[in-house]
Amino acid sequence: MEQILIRNLPVGTKAALRARAARHHRSVDAEARAILVSTLSQEPVTIVELEPRRLKVTGPIPEP
Repeated sequence: MEQILIRNLPVGTKAALRARAARHHRSVDAEARAILVSTLSQEPVTIVELEPRRLKVTGPIPEP
């Protein structure tokens, strides 16, 4: 499983995340994962966007 560290959050963000996690009966980590997964699943990403160097794609990626 991959990990990230998010620095320099705006003031109050961590407290808001903690409160939202409590409302959903989840840990702060689980709530952050749920938010990221939900948000990112609404906008599909192509393999070209994920690995442009490996696929030797240069320049802007055209919109579908």
